[in-house]
Amino acid sequence: MTQFTDAPIFDADQHMYETPEALTRYLPEKYRRAVQFVQVGGRTKIAILSRITEYIPNPTFERVAAPGAYEKFFSGQNTEGKSLREMGGKGIDALPAFRGPEPRIAVMDEQGVDEALCYPTLANLVEHSAAEDPELVVAMIHALNRWMLETWGYTYENRLYMTPVITCALVDDARRELQYVLENGAKAVLIKPAPVKGHKGWRSPALPEFDPFWADVEAAGIPVVLHASQPPLDGYINQWEPPETNNFTEMSAFRWVALGHREIADMLTSLICHGTLTRFPRLRIASVENGSSWIRPLFDDFEATYGKMPQAFLEHPLEVFRRNIWVSPFWEGSVEDVVQTVGWDRVLFGSDYPHPEGLTEPRGYYRYAEGMSEKRTRDFMGDNARRLLGLPVRNPAEAPVPA
Repeated sequence: MTQFTDAPIFDADQHMYETPEALTRYLPEKYRRAVQFVQVGGRTKIAILSRITEYIPNPTFERVAAPGAYEKFFSGQNTEGKSLREMGGKGIDALPAFRGPEPRIAVMDEQGVDEALCYPTLANLVEHSAAEDPELVVAMIHALNRWMLETWGYTYENRLYMTPVITCALVDDARRELQYVLENGAKAVLIKPAPVKGHKGWRSPALPEFDPFWADVEAAGIPVVLHASQPPLDGYINQWEPPETNNFTEMSAFRWVALGHREIADMLTSLICHGTLTRFPRLRIASVENGSSWIRPLFDDFEATYGKMPQAFLEHPLEVFRRNIWVSPFWEGSVEDVVQTVGWDRVLFGSDYPHPEGLTEPRGYYRYAEGMSEKRTRDFMGDNARRLLGLPVRNPAEAPVPA
């Protein structure tokens, strides 16, 4: 089969590179000392609650690894046994397209991308680094969302859809933040796939105490994206192997294997087992940049557990998963993994542009395509994402109305 390559692309995984002001410009005065950019050995680092985090090596993003710089690593072509940092090569100055919507649209035109979901990058470390102070987390997230609205907007030319962040740590604040981003035009929101720490300690955001927030989400009809973030299992992994750094580019082989994609599997398991997706069956949840290799083992676990204790579920867990959840496999991963488990209409394309672990440009995915019909290519490369957001599909063979 000759691979069809002319589908209008909706890239469900693109990113912005924030400036330091993203966390500080709108941060209330009383929290200014809690978030600082400091110089360490001639390099700028971010310190939150007086602790320096290296998870993002260069939090100013003035110099970054080139888009797709890690492609050979993630596609399993590291024949010379180089480290991730070595494979990244020489960095580049951040391009205007990494920093704002107008130049990004110009690059999308050059690359043949019609629409994209665009996620923040610096936000990855906020909730993990400031978890012990829930009010600080809420203040940082709101500051970031205000900066994003001012710098990028939440919807730009009906082609670029930014994802403001919601932290569920404090339910009433989560509801207020949701209302704020909805009033300012957000078409999707971003939530970290992890437990949250509120005044009652750590807990899943899928427990019934969070229902007022999920009720608001369902009523708004806005999809929630669970995007890979700084993993909450660091403490557990560190018990096995005390780290020299938490820089993600220097993870050991043990950490790569042991961490896997446990966070997204646990988050979706909680949403199903704790009943959120049954109490709110119209929720639309998308897993992005978490891969797909975890789906089959999770489905096996759901089947086995349901066979042992069906009374623990109000619905069959696999039916809930297939009804409520979309999955974007890694560009180097298997689309078929998602198709055979979740369903064809639940698989999304994402390039991770302009991150180095992504593709140099989104159309580069066709080097890894598994051979799809025209209909399936149109769905995967764009129309399924449009359905997720409630936008008209672009396949001329289908009615151009929102799903």
